[in-house]
Amino acid sequence: MHENPRKTPIWQAIADALRSDLAEGKYAPGDKLPTEAGLAERFGVNRHTVRHGISALVEEGLIRTRRGSGAFVAATPTDYPIGQRVRFHENLIAAGRRPEKRVLQVEMRSATAGEAKALQIPVSDPVCAYHGLSLADGQPIAVFESLFPGRRLSGIAEALGQTSSVTEALRLVGIADYTRASTRLTAVRATATHALHLQVSEGDPLLKSSSVNADDRGAPVEFGRTWFAGDRVTLTLEGYSVS
Repeated sequence: MHENPRKTPIWQAIADALRSDLAEGKYAPGDKLPTEAGLAERFGVNRHTVRHGISALVEEGLIRTRRGSGAFVAATPTDYPIGQRVRFHENLIAAGRRPEKRVLQVEMRSATAGEAKALQIPVSDPVCAYHGLSLADGQPIAVFESLFPGRRLSGIAEALGQTSSVTEALRLVGIADYTRASTRLTAVRATATHALHLQVSEGDPLLKSSSVNADDRGAPVEFGRTWFAGDRVTLTLEGYSVS
């Protein structure tokens, strides 16, 4: 008498079906999966069984869940080197990604005490604040704010109105080259504004980079703060110490 082969658990069959969907490209990295209710209806099971199947894919690193938002296809993190010469466009092309920057706002305002110290200018001196969103292959990976000394770099606001590239804007106001003088990395939680732009949940982990770029004489030309989506970027440190 032959024993019947053991049946595949239903949750495993669901995981296999979703794994096949991912392999066939039905869902792209960053895409949101159907809701638990929708998947339960598709497979004719209860939501608990669906949740078990999704958990298996989470453990494999294929899916990420966000509390209150659902399940998403995990994206392969973008390698982003931080060294003495940090160039967004060049870094992403080197990583095999398509770079894009979206300008959110360019404004002139007075420097705070912390900003003035970083840029080595008097407190309340004018700074040009450039707020933007960095994307790789169309997916948001970072929100940034770059501050430029308004007196030292006359015309920087107009230059940023012509191009989203910081390197090109600095070239237009006479800065042919610049290098990273310092970088500070901190783990933070996403604010409501960060969550909106990065398409994550409020409170999700982000990596904040605070940095100063200087010209060939050592004078600061940019103080930048960037908030990277923690699951979409791998920061690599090259060529100098990070504080």
